Amino acid sequence: MRHHYVLPDISKPGKIGCSLPALDVPASDLPSKDALRQDLALPQVSEVELIRYFTDLSRLNYGLDTGFYPLGSCTMKYNPKLHEDVAVLSGFTSVHPYQPDKSVQGALQLMFELQGLLTEITGMNMTSLSPMGGAQGELANILMLKAYFRDKKDLKRKRILVPDTAHGTNPATAAMCGFEITAVPSDADGNLDLEKLKSMLNDEVIAITLTMPTTLGLFDPHIEEINQLVHKCGALLCGDGANLNSLIGKVKFGDMGFDCVQLNLHKTFSTPHGGGGPGSGPVCVKEHLADFLPSPIVAKQGDAYTFMTPSKSVGRLGSAYGNFGVIVKAYAYILSLGAAGMKQVSENAVINANYIKEKLKDSYYLPYDRTCMHEVIFAEKWQKAVGISTMDVAKRLLDYGFHPPTVYFPLVVEGALMIEPTETESKETLDAFIEAMKTIAKEAKENPDILHSAPHNTPVKRLDEVAAARKPDLRWKMTK
Repeated sequence: MRHHYVLPDISKPGKIGCSLPALDVPASDLPSKDALRQDLALPQVSEVELIRYFTDLSRLNYGLDTGFYPLGSCTMKYNPKLHEDVAVLSGFTSVHPYQPDKSVQGALQLMFELQGLLTEITGMNMTSLSPMGGAQGELANILMLKAYFRDKKDLKRKRILVPDTAHGTNPATAAMCGFEITAVPSDADGNLDLEKLKSMLNDEVIAITLTMPTTLGLFDPHIEEINQLVHKCGALLCGDGANLNSLIGKVKFGDMGFDCVQLNLHKTFSTPHGGGGPGSGPVCVKEHLADFLPSPIVAKQGDAYTFMTPSKSVGRLGSAYGNFGVIVKAYAYILSLGAAGMKQVSENAVINANYIKEKLKDSYYLPYDRTCMHEVIFAEKWQKAVGISTMDVAKRLLDYGFHPPTVYFPLVVEGALMIEPTETESKETLDAFIEAMKTIAKEAKENPDILHSAPHNTPVKRLDEVAAARKPDLRWKMTK
């Protein structure tokens, strides 16, 4: 169990953090008084106190290097430090995006080979690495679909179907591109409701965007029928590959009938995720969409590599050619694991989630009692019956030294607890997490007040999340 303390205010008048040598050059005049700030209240501390203060402050952070991070939908897994070292080799960090192609052949070869690896992994025909993140990859997908149908002079398709379990960026991106959105409900088993889907498909539908596996952590067994229905009406099947770590080496998007899919290199292929980045969201497409890929892509001409723009490209998505550091790490990750290692990634992700599911389903309500994929969704139903909310459970978990899972998403599950153990956690870590969750479920019945007032062992107690988001206090202020 973690025991944190609040860092003290160590500023004292007269303390200094540095010693300056005697002036040995001609003195310069100070700027005008208008440019000088007389009331700048800087803390006064010694150097050793300053170092200890910030070191202690860093210890209050929670991250994958300090503990289990079961944040569902985000794949907050541990990533090998070796790939971080590779990405900062001087040959990679010192190149400039606008150097002549002939002077960056190594970087271009790496990008070219990664394009091929991702194309093979997804079962598609061509890949662009240029999108800077998952949401931008989604944007590229929708822009390509729009350009594809415009090129065919099919302008009546103005609607995109989005499952009710989709990531929020899916409908947001489609709306940004000028499309009308229709939500497709899930059935009682957590799959796409096929009868509702059939009733929605017509010649006004441009595509359905489908996350596979879904954000319920489930593989839809009707994917072949969905594929046939969508294509029969002339629409396309657009994939959200955010959860690829549960399929990699096992199932390919191309084989399932998807026309395009966006990936998240920072989730699946070895880049620390969270904190707003960095990200990379390559898009992989079938042959009929290849001419519309965002530019540039890397091509090989003889023995040389060069950038090229597809003939009907939707254009550039950034000032450079993609997030190169993330691309390097993904390349290193795939090569270090190989085909057998890729399969083990998905096997471990799936078995870890199902292990948690089976161990906790007697303590927390399981809305879909079936084999899950990379994550498992519980609901607050049983805890709510004794006055405990999902948020209470999440806050109490902090006292046991664990980062809480994602809460209240997907929205189709009331009071959802979305747990993704990822493929990198050991059985011992999972057992400790399971034991904490079981203890909290017991506390909910026997001592609910301890959950209502949790957390108790953190630097600050329970916050008003809404006020904290709308009125953040982000800077140090001297106390008087």
